[in-house]
Amino acid sequence: MKEFRPAKKRVEVSVGESVRIIRELQELSQNQLSVLTGIPQSTLSAIENGRVNLGVERAKVLARALKCHPAVLLFPGWDTSLESAA
Repeated sequence: MKEFRPAKKRVEVSVGESVRIIRELQELSQNQLSVLTGIPQSTLSAIENGRVNLGVERAKVLARALKCHPAVLLFPGWDTSLESAA
């Protein structure tokens, strides 16, 4: 274990891509997620394709349905070792 090496970041993931990835990992269609959240399917598609900003309130609703923290959706590329939370 003394030879631990941090993982390298391989791919940049956008907010929309993070929503799509988590949705697909949970085996949900956009239509199913729409029913769970009350967010129209067309809006979900626009979020996933980067045409509409996710926003904090929608992130909270989606996070509840996708069983993850809203920050996972809003800040997919956040690196806590490089950034300050203050």
